[in-house]
Amino acid sequence: MIISKFNQQTGILENEFTEDVTLEEIVNYMISAKENKIYPRLLKIKTNATNANFLFSIDDLKTIVIENDKSLENFNLIISAIIVDNPQTTVISMLYQMLAEKNDKYIFNVFSTDKGALQWLKNY
Repeated sequence: MIISKFNQQTGILENEFTEDVTLEEIVNYMISAKENKIYPRLLKIKTNATNANFLFSIDDLKTIVIENDKSLENFNLIISAIIVDNPQTTVISMLYQMLAEKNDKYIFNVFSTDKGALQWLKNY
């Protein structure tokens, strides 16, 4: 499940990935963000995936990157941090990072703590 909330005080879109997260949920989340006209065009995103179980394969990352590139058409820049705490989500996140950062309008980093992710986003 994906729960999203835009924090007006920090200017950061905060996501919580919990339990089972499917490819369909990820794609729908990206479409929703792309269509949102209220988010700043320089969008900072913090995703907590410490309680998530990704139910998609490494091959599905290509689909996620394609959807991400489509959403970037509506933004000047997206800076995204994901917080992970287990080997599976770490590997998938790092592979996604390698694929997704080929787009100059997207910066993605993987963290093990909320504090590290938030500090990186604030200082970027």
